[in-house]
Amino acid sequence: MFELVQVSDRCYYIQSPAKIGLVRLDGDEVCLIDSGNDKDAGRKVRQILDRNGWTLRAIYNTHANADHIGGNRYLQAQTGCRVYAPGIDCAITRNPILEPAFLYGGYPCKDLRHKFLLAQESDAEPLTDAALPEGFSSIPLPGHFFDMVGYRAPDGTVYLADCLSGRETLEKYRIGFIYDVAAYLDTLEKVKTMEARLFIPAHTEATEDIAPLAQYNIDQVKEIGERIVRLCEEPVCFEALLQKLFTEYGLTMNFEQYVLVGSTVRSYLAWLRDAGRLTVSFQDNLLLWSCA
Repeated sequence: MFELVQVSDRCYYIQSPAKIGLVRLDGDEVCLIDSGNDKDAGRKVRQILDRNGWTLRAIYNTHANADHIGGNRYLQAQTGCRVYAPGIDCAITRNPILEPAFLYGGYPCKDLRHKFLLAQESDAEPLTDAALPEGFSSIPLPGHFFDMVGYRAPDGTVYLADCLSGRETLEKYRIGFIYDVAAYLDTLEKVKTMEARLFIPAHTEATEDIAPLAQYNIDQVKEIGERIVRLCEEPVCFEALLQKLFTEYGLTMNFEQYVLVGSTVRSYLAWLRDAGRLTVSFQDNLLLWSCA
């Protein structure tokens, strides 16, 4: 873990729970794409920089999930680097309590205020085209999180963040976290036709051909949607629906899974209702979901 993998003359990634991109710029300067999930990750990145005699110019965050921004604060304090994050995710990077609060739907209790959902704050600046190194471009990848982006390096290497999951991850966890299902599917369709020298997703293997995995993710999202519709053939409240999904997919409920999967299921319900496939009613002060 935290092995530096070179994929081209100037592009690398650091093998970690969420891959960290590294690109050499001018002279001994480098930039990072994300920073890992905590101070320890930041320290290991710093050791890699020191071993290679590199100076960190900036961190470009793809989105504000804690496992992608958790090393920001340590690295910024140690190196004085700048941190950039896109759109709404910049506000969350500066105020990371917003992530568990959003997932829970209120102030998060202690069970949710830990490093996997709550990063340390960092002094992030809004991502703009002018902030990018020469030859770089950002790629809008909404759906998984608010304003998530990927990055294309000058040599055509593309860092894809969390816009798709590996087959093993989907087979194990079944319901991957999604904020906006419609936007997520649109992103996957875009990625499916994208060309690059190499694609580097954050949570699965780098590949030259991303289309098959993108299609697999699309199919999984649609299968979950169909299952939710089937479970709503009889009016059902959210908690009962969530219980049925956990049972059918063989998942184990804990506080973290409750908010991550629960938030995602609410997003599926919103998507299906907006598409006219589900309707709601209120009975005995319960909101019930049912097939339209």
